[in-house]
Amino acid sequence: MSFLVIPAIDLMSGRCVRLRQGRAEDRTDFSDNPAEVARTFEAAGAKRIHVIDLDGAFRGAPENLAAIRAIRQAVGCEIQLGGGMRTPETARRAFAEGINHVILGTLAVEQPDVLSEIVREHGDHIFVAVDARDGIVAVRGWQTSQTNLSAVDFARRMVELGVRTFLHTDIARDGMLTGPNIEATRTLALSLVEASFIASGGVRSLADLQTLAALQLPNVVGAVAGRAIYDGKLDLAEAIRLLQD
Repeated sequence: MSFLVIPAIDLMSGRCVRLRQGRAEDRTDFSDNPAEVARTFEAAGAKRIHVIDLDGAFRGAPENLAAIRAIRQAVGCEIQLGGGMRTPETARRAFAEGINHVILGTLAVEQPDVLSEIVREHGDHIFVAVDARDGIVAVRGWQTSQTNLSAVDFARRMVELGVRTFLHTDIARDGMLTGPNIEATRTLALSLVEASFIASGGVRSLADLQTLAALQLPNVVGAVAGRAIYDGKLDLAEAIRLLQD
């Protein structure tokens, strides 16, 4: 079986934190040394780490560059980075720092023509975030901006622009340990068989990851796990051993 288990590092003020449903006021701090957290994840077998600059997501431009650089220097595995990536220049700077994949969300919704240019420049190294609340895409750090785009319609438009990998997050479940939205992931994957999907939001246990993997949809390629790892509910090394080649 080959199903990527991708541990998450969310950054605020240089610290490793977790939020509930993306709310900055519902924050738990876990470490003031994100680079050391990344080393721990790599030692457990992680092939890729999910890093989000939450300050960047809220304010519109990356703000945790020192922490991101330290993470990149600390580990050799792949890094997928999002949060405040809203111009071609910020994407270029991320790649110049050695980031492997850049995640675009707000930019993809609000400036699809610019997104298309970035995809032409960086190809499959660009991922697009499908961040949805009740099946409707949200942007700008999820706080106030709800679009009228359904997750499926938005992803379909992105595929037309050349995007091939999506990070699908159910906002209501993110950080809540209530289980991933299996049906929403299945719907997206079956609607766009030419694209790949990484599930995110709500993972609470090994069983949740096994359920996602058991969908046996070849384009559901992995899942992000965050709070379950930090709270000790998910043994990252065990999950990687069982699910990841």
